[in-house]
Amino acid sequence: MSVVYFTSESVTSGHPDKICDLIADSILDEALRQDPDSHMAVEATIKDDLILVYGEAGTKADIDYEKIALSVLKQIGYDEEYHVLLKVNKQSAEINNAVAHDVISAGDQGIMFGYACDETEELMPYAILTAHKLARKLEEVRRSDNRLRPDGKTQVTARYVDGVLKSVDTILVSTQHTAEISQEELRELIIEKVIRPVIEEKYIDENTKYLINPSGSFVVGGSWGDSGTTGRKIVVDTYGGYAPIGGGCFSSKDPTKVDRSAAYYARYVCRNIVANHLAKKCQLELSYAIGRAEPMSVYVQSFGTSEYTDDELLEIVLKNFDFSVANIINELDLKRPIYSKTVNYGHFGKADMPWEQFKKINL
Repeated sequence: MSVVYFTSESVTSGHPDKICDLIADSILDEALRQDPDSHMAVEATIKDDLILVYGEAGTKADIDYEKIALSVLKQIGYDEEYHVLLKVNKQSAEINNAVAHDVISAGDQGIMFGYACDETEELMPYAILTAHKLARKLEEVRRSDNRLRPDGKTQVTARYVDGVLKSVDTILVSTQHTAEISQEELRELIIEKVIRPVIEEKYIDENTKYLINPSGSFVVGGSWGDSGTTGRKIVVDTYGGYAPIGGGCFSSKDPTKVDRSAAYYARYVCRNIVANHLAKKCQLELSYAIGRAEPMSVYVQSFGTSEYTDDELLEIVLKNFDFSVANIINELDLKRPIYSKTVNYGHFGKADMPWEQFKKINL
């Protein structure tokens, strides 16, 4: 008998890195709303009351960066006073020339991974999906209970026996709170209002451990407790460590940046390999070169869960999917202001996103 424990984490919208992701993608959405051909890479960093907004923008849009940044803080639930420092330049002509061919080309080199498995209805690994659900529920509870504050993190350790999910070994929730609530009250609140509605009873047993604010008091949070920067939660944003990551973040990047768009398409392909029952698990690696429209490589793995060999699956994939940058953007309709919705609780597994839609695969 083989017993394996696998852990993934998530964070709430009030985590300082996620504050910066939401600022970046809110700016991107505003650019795309006004100019769908915008080429954007505008990021943010936050510490205490200072927000630094910086990067490159190639757009016809008229963007009030400061207003967007301050609006995001209010939207999340921080009511302190913040100041914005702006350093945004026009996109490099060399990068723009590499992208703006007759056929759209990759805005940078890089590798991207997609993944899907039949472990959950959303075709995502259990630990990361459940960590996201806990973080989302924590945010929901926080918005109706003023003893809780916006910053928070969750973590789930799943226990597998012979490759099959059997139970949840450990559930960890850390949440910012006011000084008025005791740790005992907080523990009861989180277990009853956050954990029990999310974790299915069949996965809880006498060995399941609950860690609620294991560091103790967590009154100071957000940018006042730590600094934040766009793009630092790429494992949270993808598969919780269950599959490789390419290394490039998503937030702030328009769809000509294949770090983002090709990673979405790789998920789309893997999800549909599993959804069409061609494999129980599927992983896909892509690589691109700046200025090239087609990928340098496409690599498919099914981990022995398919009746087809990986070479045969690759043939099926190449027959049904077009990995050119232009097609990715067109097929997934990525020149729309949809990116703010991707920021929190993972970019994958959300039923309304275009890369999560079903496509019939022809053999």
